[in-house]
Amino acid sequence: MLTESPSTPADAPVGDRIVLLHGATWADYQRLLEMRGERRAPRLAYLEGVLELMSPSKDHEQLKSWIGCLIEVWCLEQGVEFAKYGSWTLESKRAERGVEPDECYLFGEVDPDAERPDLAIEVVWTSGGLNKREIYRKLGVRELWTWKRERFTICALRGDVYEEVPQSEVLPGIDLDELASFLDRPTTSQAIRDYRAALQARKRQ
Repeated sequence: MLTESPSTPADAPVGDRIVLLHGATWADYQRLLEMRGERRAPRLAYLEGVLELMSPSKDHEQLKSWIGCLIEVWCLEQGVEFAKYGSWTLESKRAERGVEPDECYLFGEVDPDAERPDLAIEVVWTSGGLNKREIYRKLGVRELWTWKRERFTICALRGDVYEEVPQSEVLPGIDLDELASFLDRPTTSQAIRDYRAALQARKRQ
């Protein structure tokens, strides 16, 4: 039997909502994916019998989009080939896990048959949802960036374990503290212009 538990504490931004359904089967998860179809919400995640439904707020969507835009600016300035896959549904029935990243990427010579991204990004507004790190770990995603409380945490896969590391390994050389400093701009275009100018100025030094 499915049982519901709301998981949205008082400090969550207005409009960001998480509901956990306990006792969910893999078939329940697949059925909800099918029912939702191509709609952007709710975002679904599954971990060993618990199903998360998350409706992201405007602020959540803005932040994850701006982060993605600035990553792409860095790649273009550094000559790094990339392919963006947004909220690609990553799942494994055998591992009893499924998730949809806020953003995800493949880098370098992109394999069109790749089953997992090189990088997944999660914007975390609040506690109480599923352990996304555990989901990505078992799915074999090479690197996970989590944005929480105005800072990034980078986790790199070591065998079947995630290890927190100080620098990205899929994008060596990117300074995430610097990138984060441009997320306070009033518009996406201003953030892009300012970040690009900073990167180009460093090249000229």
